[in-house]
Amino acid sequence: MNNKFTFFILIITAFTISTLTPNAFGHGLGGDMAPPISFGGMNVTVMTQLNPADITVGEVTSANMQVRFFDTITDKNLDKVTYRVEVWRSGDLLARNLFYDLDGTLDVEIKPELGCKEMELWKCTKYYGSEHASAPEALYAEGDGRTQIKGPIFDKGGLYNIRVDIEGATSPKALLANRLSYDTFVSVAQDQDFFIKTANAQEIPVVVKTYYDEVENFKFDNSDNSIYFDMPFDWDPGYVDLVQVVHEEVRIPKSFTPYAEGKQFKGYVNGVEIDQRALLNDPYSYDDTNIIHFLITKNELQKINDSLGPKNYDSGIMKLKLVPQSGVSKSSTQFYLVDTKTNKQVPTTVSIAWDGSYGAGEEIPFELTFFDENRNLLKDVRYAYSLIDENNKEIKRNSGTDPQNPGIVAFEGLDTQKIFVPSQGQYRIDILVYGTGIMYDAKYAGIGSGIIEIGPSLPKTPGSSVSIPSWIKNNAGWWADGSIDDNSFVQGIQYLIKENIMKIPSTTQGTGIGANVIPSWIKNNAGWWADGSIDDNSFVQGIQYLIKEGIMKIQK
Repeated sequence: MNNKFTFFILIITAFTISTLTPNAFGHGLGGDMAPPISFGGMNVTVMTQLNPADITVGEVTSANMQVRFFDTITDKNLDKVTYRVEVWRSGDLLARNLFYDLDGTLDVEIKPELGCKEMELWKCTKYYGSEHASAPEALYAEGDGRTQIKGPIFDKGGLYNIRVDIEGATSPKALLANRLSYDTFVSVAQDQDFFIKTANAQEIPVVVKTYYDEVENFKFDNSDNSIYFDMPFDWDPGYVDLVQVVHEEVRIPKSFTPYAEGKQFKGYVNGVEIDQRALLNDPYSYDDTNIIHFLITKNELQKINDSLGPKNYDSGIMKLKLVPQSGVSKSSTQFYLVDTKTNKQVPTTVSIAWDGSYGAGEEIPFELTFFDENRNLLKDVRYAYSLIDENNKEIKRNSGTDPQNPGIVAFEGLDTQKIFVPSQGQYRIDILVYGTGIMYDAKYAGIGSGIIEIGPSLPKTPGSSVSIPSWIKNNAGWWADGSIDDNSFVQGIQYLIKENIMKIPSTTQGTGIGANVIPSWIKNNAGWWADGSIDDNSFVQGIQYLIKEGIMKIQK
């Protein structure tokens, strides 16, 4: 206990927590803040927040939508505000009305109602409140009540645009010469139920929880136990630049071996492998279910666009793929945080785990998990870390990329950070949590340390390497467009593998009884690989399938 406390004292000087005035803009899950506008010597903006923050369609009959108008410099509200509030989803107007609030924080109760038969959905929406005498047509709440909107809002999952015009401020009679207009975005989740059929005819239930738009074309591939699904998405670079994160969850029973606890995963979007930080596995929230999160940030979306080029901009679709990998043996450390001023324990526990086969001289993926006092995952954690060697030399520090909004964001309380560790030995990792949520709630803020022991790098799983000469893409492209037939393609690949020109992971040879038809998805994969839409590993999985099914015979 004394040693742990000593570490806490040491690292208080390593990080400092200053007064934070958040400046985080972009699409949020349960809250968002728009870029500020200069007004009367201030930088004023609008922030919208939902309560509850994580709304799932069908589970909530009432939600509070709070709209706050304030100065980002002083963090003080403007008073006597007249708001024009619009709610949009997928280009459809759902609500539009004037509201008035005395203290600059407007609370509106949203009550979802199903069954709207109107082509224009806003015609089904109703508004409740008292009209303010000094702000004609604007509704306000008397006493401790709230204004209310009933209609087809939050009745479907997806991204909602809360558009706010400030028509008056400081006095209800002082209309602005020019409206101040803001766009904020919040996500509402929707559960979609699917079943996958395994090779032995088992039916496994799968839930996709989408925070962005309805998913479709759900598929399961027995050859690699991968899950596919599509979702509408605007890849235009101007739109992508507005997106903070696209969040999708895949929930699947741990009893299904390929997705059992301890498994690792790879994720792909439109054939491009995404970074480990964008794919997070949560085995903690449920005893019997794994939750695999796709958390695809703006930077990752931009990388995908850069990789695929202009042909992706107008595709209008996001194709997601989840591929389970083998399980690994992990090392881990766990510690609690303390308040930086009082050194008293705060209700935050941090766990850090890493694959023991990684070692000195490698970039090691460290998995960070943040828990609250009830061992539930903390959401929207904003944190920084520092890695320090035995000589008290700082090896790596990361406090995010925006000095005005410090911290790396672990949206679901899970994150992966790749850190290069130069040599074997004992290291100290310091974690500073600034707070949670868009406003840096300090309840779980604190600082703490853990000790990690790094040994030598160990050989990775044998036979897992993939080596494909680039000229083979020509053959794949010719086969995909029908210039060469199936037999010619298969014979060419057989020869290349036999002669060790093309190397693929070791694969069990199937009997091939009655199997002589190549599935169309493999030819599609070959075409996508030839034009660079998917990577080498995705193409090789198709070749492995042909070998497993006995369609392709490899003579040793």
